[in-house]
Parts: sequence; structure tokens; C-alpha cells
Amino acid sequence: MKFSTPLYSGILQQRYKRFLADVRLDDGRLITAHSANTGSMRGCAEPGSRVWLLDSGNPKRKHPFSWELVEALPNVLVGINTTLANRLVAEAIQNGTLKELHGYQQLRTEVRYGQQNSRIDLLLSDHLKHSDCYVEVKNVTLVEDGIANFPDAVSVRASKHLQELLAMVRQGYRGVLCFCVQRRDAREVRPADSIDPTYGRLLREVQAQGVEVIAYQARVTTDEIILTHALPVTLD
Repeated sequence: MKFSTPLYSGILQQRYKRFLADVRLDDGRLITAHSANTGSMRGCAEPGSRVWLLDSGNPKRKHPFSWELVEALPNVLVGINTTLANRLVAEAIQNGTLKELHGYQQLRTEVRYGQQNSRIDLLLSDHLKHSDCYVEVKNVTLVEDGIANFPDAVSVRASKHLQELLAMVRQGYRGVLCFCVQRRDAREVRPADSIDPTYGRLLREVQAQGVEVIAYQARVTTDEIILTHALPVTLD
């Protein structure tokens, strides 16, 4: 996925109200950007960090700039826009990178399903050998000592999605949880038990009952973000 226009660079002043961030652009302007990341952004929202923003070019938006990247560590860019994760995974399915989901002829997004009025991120259908596949995508930005952890804050919603996936598996469909790791310094993915032990427990339970759990890592640059390879998911 290439960015539609060149990104603007600047220094993060503060992130607040979850969806807002003040940034001093390199040209001297102080602007307020929108952040699509609703998590804690632990390790990715330190004042003084270099960040990159996309100008929507939409004069009707109150905050035309969107926060896309942060340099969390020296030379480690992180894609913090959670709304891109579904697109990155869909792209990886269509170009054959995500091998576990190869062979489906139809891909739909944001389809209503389940008993809790949910929307599945990706619904795959029309496979010669496999049943329809419900894919839930989770964006991962928290990495500590090479371990990518999810979630970065307690998430009742994420636990609900696991329950919905398990319900589909019990009905004979495939249910897949895909962690989209938008940074290069992770070597594996684990549930963040110290942050949300309920999620970690539930993840292990649904995986034992047939929900597939996979993870893919992205190459992140200021020009594009693209998923490149699988990462192991450790649940022991």
C-alpha cells in the first residue's frame, strides 16, 4: 500500500483525547492531526518523537492531517493508523503473500455477522476446498524486547471478536485471527497477558477449539507499508 501523497514530517508535541495529536511540522507550523488509533499507543506516542502525517487535502475536515507513522526507536518506523490494517491484510491475500488464505475467489469487507451485531473485517468465500473464512484483523504496534504484544490496553471489544470467531467455527466455517504487525523489530507475537489477562486466556481457549491464529509483519517506510512475511505466534 503506497501513500497517496508524500507524507509531512514533524515532531510530536502531545497526543490527547485519544484521537488528537499536536505536531510541529518541519516547516514550523503547529497543527493538530487526527489519530485513528484508539489504543494506549504505549511506546509510540512519546513527545519529541519524529512522526509523519498525511494531508487528506479535504478542506471540509476539521483536522485535514492524519497521523500515519512514528519513529518509536532509532530507524524503527511504526504504522499507527489502525484503519490501514484491514487493507494491508486484504492486499497480502490478493497478492499471495498471506499463504494461509490463498485460493478464495471473493473478498468482502465489513460484513455483518454473529450474535453480537459485529462486523467481520474480511469475509472470504468461493474456495474449491475450504468453507467460507471469517478473518478478524488486529493491528499491533507494541513491541518490547523483540516481542510484539496485543492488546496494548484492556479491550473488551477484542475479546468479543474472539467469541464471535469461535461461534463461526462451531458452525463449520473457518475463523482466523490475523495480527498485523506494522513495525520491523518483532520476532514473534504474544498476547499481552500483563495488560489484558482476560484476552490472553480467551485467545488460548478459542485457538484450542479451532480458531486459527496467524501474524504477518510489515515493511514500513515513508513511501509505503506492505506485509512481507509471517511471524510465529506464541501462546504457551
